[in-house]
Amino acid sequence: MSYLHLSFYAAFTLSSLGLAFHRTHLISALLCLESMMLSLYVALTMWPIQTQTPSTITIPILMLTFSACEAGTGLALLVASTRTHGSDHLHNFNLLQC
Repeated sequence: MSYLHLSFYAAFTLSSLGLAFHRTHLISALLCLESMMLSLYVALTMWPIQTQTPSTITIPILMLTFSACEAGTGLALLVASTRTHGSDHLHNFNLLQC
């Protein structure tokens, strides 16, 4: 395994662990999701270079587009939840309440 693959795996694993264990604020969960998407984007961008394929692949561009949409939706939810609940602490959100 090369150092490039190890760094992608480590970045994805660390952001997954951050998402799993540090769930106090909504903004930290959104940052962990964005770092996961960024590590996947870089890995998908480097994949044709590693396999030496001559064609360009549009999958990284589509993933980057969906990641930007996910970030916009997450920030809109952050603003809406902060306005209704007063903070972005995840323990304040009650999903069973209408």
